[in-house]
Amino acid sequence: MVKSRRVAVLGAGSWGTALALVLGDNAHEVRLWTHNPSQSDLINQTRKNDRYLPDTILPDAITAYSDLSAAIKGTDCIIFAVPTKAIREVAHKVEEVNQGPKTIVHVSKGIEPDTHLRISQILDELLSSETMKDLVVLSGPSHAEEVVKRHPTTVTSSSHNLDAAQYVQDLFMNQHFRVYTNSDVVGVEIGGALKNIIALAAGITDGLGYGDNAKAALITRGLAEIARLGTTLGANPLTFSGLTGIGDLIVTCTSVHSRNWRAGNMLGRGKKLDEVLDEMGMVVEGVRTTKAAYQLAHKHEVSMPITQALHRVLFNNVEPKEAVDQLMSRMKTHEMEDLVDILGEQQETEGK
Repeated sequence: MVKSRRVAVLGAGSWGTALALVLGDNAHEVRLWTHNPSQSDLINQTRKNDRYLPDTILPDAITAYSDLSAAIKGTDCIIFAVPTKAIREVAHKVEEVNQGPKTIVHVSKGIEPDTHLRISQILDELLSSETMKDLVVLSGPSHAEEVVKRHPTTVTSSSHNLDAAQYVQDLFMNQHFRVYTNSDVVGVEIGGALKNIIALAAGITDGLGYGDNAKAALITRGLAEIARLGTTLGANPLTFSGLTGIGDLIVTCTSVHSRNWRAGNMLGRGKKLDEVLDEMGMVVEGVRTTKAAYQLAHKHEVSMPITQALHRVLFNNVEPKEAVDQLMSRMKTHEMEDLVDILGEQQETEGK
């Protein structure tokens, strides 16, 4: 049996709540923090998070908090489960009120536009050594709606410190929730962030009624784009063949649980971006990440035609069908050129 820990989960959305449930099942003391006092009161009174996971009864080991200082006091580990755009604000608040170094885990999937920073880089920038003992990324193909039903799920715990990755592995591992370790933090974060771009595009093709052939092509070529940018930024290309690469890409591009796919589907059916975001009522990470990846591709001169096409749809008012047609009429190329380029870049990096 793993020793019981006291863990704070920051963010009471669907994913933060699902992870709190896994930790509660493992007999840890869980503090689930939300900035909304009425939400924390309802969770404590009803044992349910009606807004996000209305049919799920939460274990008694979970207590909701709206006071951040109280939520993290005396904890061994703090898990950031807030949207990418809220990471800076919440990290600033944690730095102000935290006492004693802790293992910091983030489960968000995105890249910050303009700064082009990954989440771990933002946290490393904002949290002092007095707050952050180790930093771990937890990522993989995992819908909250299935995790709370205790359906089999596999994810990856990634850190430059293997001991820290294994600590988080032990926190979460149980018969329903399997956790692997990986030292490639860059690859894990890039795979988790960029798959949301491809999921938006997959939703668009479904909304246009283009079928499975188009989606298979999009997922395959999308993986090539992810690997191309990821290896340019220092990732191990093999990571993209694993859970946080192709695994996360498949589940996000093919499931109705995926908010990025759902948003893309509405765009493909003719709705405008503002309408889609209003109707979703939840953060669609792929929108901000498309902007960041588009900027990164330009900066590093990396070819990302799907990302560029989606950027035109989201930010330049190009019709989805026009963008897809432009993708299909691109210059002819050899399928294996991407693999040669990616492996060549990796060999150059290893030779330095």
